[in-house]
Amino acid sequence: MRALQIAATGMAAQQTRVEVISNNLANMSTTGYNARRAEFADLHYQQVTRPGTISASDGTLVPAGVQLGLGVRPTAVSINLAQGSLSATGGDLDLAIDGAGFLEVTLPSGTSAYSRDGGLKRTADGLIVSSDGYEVAPGITIPADSNAIAINAEGEVYAYFSDQVEPQLLGQFTLADFTNEKGLEAIGSNLFLETGASGPALVSTPGENGLGTLRQGYLEESSVDPVREITDLIKAQRGYELNAKVISAADQMLGATAQVR
Repeated sequence: MRALQIAATGMAAQQTRVEVISNNLANMSTTGYNARRAEFADLHYQQVTRPGTISASDGTLVPAGVQLGLGVRPTAVSINLAQGSLSATGGDLDLAIDGAGFLEVTLPSGTSAYSRDGGLKRTADGLIVSSDGYEVAPGITIPADSNAIAINAEGEVYAYFSDQVEPQLLGQFTLADFTNEKGLEAIGSNLFLETGASGPALVSTPGENGLGTLRQGYLEESSVDPVREITDLIKAQRGYELNAKVISAADQMLGATAQVR
């Protein structure tokens, strides 16, 4: 009986949906996290009678036919690129991207990765790095004898010194954008890798070519909406239960068939 297999695909689909929702809720406090959404499509159809089939010698056509669906399959876990709210922290190396774009970091392998997590740190040598210690492009070092630093909306980093009136320009952060941001590969730690689906990174100055600007002393909060996630979780739970009932009903029908003498 096909109903057993069809309902099983429905249960697997709802389980995938719950896993995506649980990951969203687990990251509701993760800086710069974007919520994900599971997407599905129906499986192939068994064509018992194809629409348009000739049903009589006079050329009469079947208007609808008989097409039996075989279940559901996951097609994508899509990322929602809506920006989270900005939270004031006061940290001199906390940067929020107000608009589109990603900060570029260099992994130990030399590969570039991209992130919207602006909770930056400095090493013992003064190099500005991510929370995991990866160098943030273009590689800016803060002098040990500086009193304070300031980062403007265009990403320019200035250092202040006790024996100088004017601040010293240390460098300028850049932002990267992609033709298809949803095509980026998530690797964890708030990092993404460029793929063939995303297209190459388009690097530019903050505030130019459609990119956002930087705000020092702020961090971007997670874009997860807990109310929406809980609502979707209830819907997924009900969908799972309904598919389980289909399996139970199909099993009872098979049992009744087996008892026929």
